[in-house]
Amino acid sequence: MIRIISDTNTKSQKIKSYLEKKLKNLKLNSNLSIVVGGDGFMLKTLKKYKNSSRIYYGINSGNYGFLMNKFSANKTIKNLSKAKMISISPLEMKVTTKNGISRKFIAINEVSVLRQSRQAASLQVLSGKKYLIKRLISDGILVSTPAGSTAYNLSVHGPILSLNSKKLSVSPISAFRPRRWKGKIINENSVVKIKNLNPLKRPISAVADNMEIRNAKQITVKINKKIRFNLLYDTNRSLQKKIKIEQLRREIN
Repeated sequence: MIRIISDTNTKSQKIKSYLEKKLKNLKLNSNLSIVVGGDGFMLKTLKKYKNSSRIYYGINSGNYGFLMNKFSANKTIKNLSKAKMISISPLEMKVTTKNGISRKFIAINEVSVLRQSRQAASLQVLSGKKYLIKRLISDGILVSTPAGSTAYNLSVHGPILSLNSKKLSVSPISAFRPRRWKGKIINENSVVKIKNLNPLKRPISAVADNMEIRNAKQITVKINKKIRFNLLYDTNRSLQKKIKIEQLRREIN
């Protein structure tokens, strides 16, 4: 049966009530989940049901709603019936702390490594066995998927990646030394290893979307292709089109 998963705020609940009445007698894909909320709520929902094969159609009731579709009382049901599906895989972040504890999380948008104190982070970054940079002094570093390349990655001046690019972006956050290092675009099959060169004096945190592990010593990031999220988008506002619009805005600015 169709499942409606809604955030708890008033706007989301109103949209949910409307949809429940409209969808009552409609025949749609029984594997469909409609998610009502903002981007954060969508990310949380996808991770919660990561082992499910369901299809997700997001309706925005938040602010920007980049991962969501626009709600229209007159058009949403029609748009839903014609929506196109895309499939994306998340990043998998494995963190080892200075105390030897290992934790693992997935990230749909990005994995960010951030300084944890007033001291800048001192990091070493490899892609496989190849150094991307031997020593980076910065506020941190970020590994982004194409789907997340217009989020935090864009804010730190990382490149916008096309959804079908099969690439990942590795971008520094406020690089101090070397100042001119702009990061790298790497193959999606790459395994990124980030090492804290001075965990005692320069502690760092590792964050998978919104899940944080403090006092990280080493972080490994790779695409987990065993997990696939199936997302539906309106034909006139697909995720691919949204990414292209952001690319154009960057070129104009």
